[in-house]
Amino acid sequence: KIFLDIESRVNSSKSESGLLGLAFHPNFTENGLFYVYYNYGNLYSRIAEFRVTSNPDSADENSERSLLVLQQPYSNHNGGMVSFGPDGYLYIGLGDGGSGGDPDGNGQNPKTLLGTILRIDVNASSGNFNYGIPPDNPFAGNQDGLREEIWAYGLRNPWRFSFDNLTGLLYAADVGQNKYEEVDIIVKGGNYGWKIMEGFHCFSPSSGCDTTGLIMPIHEYDHNEGYSITGGYVYRGSNPGLSDLQGAYIYGDYVTKKIWALRYNGTAVMDNVLLLTCPSSISSFGEDENKEIYVIGYNDGKIYMIVPNATSIIKGQGSVSPDSYHLFPAFPNPANPSTTIRIYLPVSSAKTNITIYDVQGKRVRTITDTVLSAGSHFFKWDGKNELRSPMSSGLYIYRVEVHNENAIVFSKSSKIVLIK
Repeated sequence: KIFLDIESRVNSSKSESGLLGLAFHPNFTENGLFYVYYNYGNLYSRIAEFRVTSNPDSADENSERSLLVLQQPYSNHNGGMVSFGPDGYLYIGLGDGGSGGDPDGNGQNPKTLLGTILRIDVNASSGNFNYGIPPDNPFAGNQDGLREEIWAYGLRNPWRFSFDNLTGLLYAADVGQNKYEEVDIIVKGGNYGWKIMEGFHCFSPSSGCDTTGLIMPIHEYDHNEGYSITGGYVYRGSNPGLSDLQGAYIYGDYVTKKIWALRYNGTAVMDNVLLLTCPSSISSFGEDENKEIYVIGYNDGKIYMIVPNATSIIKGQGSVSPDSYHLFPAFPNPANPSTTIRIYLPVSSAKTNITIYDVQGKRVRTITDTVLSAGSHFFKWDGKNELRSPMSSGLYIYRVEVHNENAIVFSKSSKIVLIK
């Protein structure tokens, strides 16, 4: 059954354009309002308000009220997510304008709406705009030309984001360029680094990599594991067969069709476990009123539901719950001159790799790359590279990858500060 048909208004001819997002007003049952993000013309992005007819399952196509319009300089990186936060404001994801490598520098320019997550008040108006600016937005009332709609910036293409229904944390999956995909926790006024950083790594070392004031992702994966991240939801459903997923962020990769469960404790990622491979490329996730999670298949046009028997995908490890793997914080940290990295494996691995990188993404040292038995394992890094030469003081990234015979079943990165 069709709820809304605005095909004649939408330009879906480009690779990443179309009707990209929909969000129901928090008071939808009373006012019948909802909001859509779509592309039109050559090539504009529009956020529009619609209302339903007397039949709540049928929208009034003629009720459209345009809230926000901006022109896209290129056909890709349109963002597309719209979602109401627990504060009642509408959040909007916008990419950096497209092409590749952010040629216009939009990610680090808060005078543009591109490369951001916006936060607006749909129940108010401001000046010539059909929406209001929340007074606690980070740039509200500024006199420097910074866009007051911005909640966070420095993003490449935050295609999908969502709020944890319990904690209120805002998770965003930011699509990477050549090497890394990332998951961010979005906070007020946050600068997430694009195009200075891609994941934890310097995007263009020759251009410099000043990370001052930047917020690093909570998780990344490289293009050996996937190529285009699709953000999902923190599972807060009540299906008893999915109790092991409670509180885990469920997300996927459009290209490899993999779905993972990532567990974040508010400070660090405790684990990241491969759940399954979807039959179709994953264009989006959905959540129903009972907080159960759905997967949108792009190739076949189907909607899939996460159900209990879909959580035992890892061959030979169906009984391993998503919170079973652990990478503990390095200790001491800061390190002077050495530190210990501890990991816990619930089952034996086909291979476990721990590697140290500098902030430019250059491999410094492989700590281990071998088969490990179940249990706790401790590895010492002495602050030296592969040639056993001492490294200079600074920030380093350590990454663990645990493999079974078919795939990476757990991966996580964290930081070490080396001082001398």
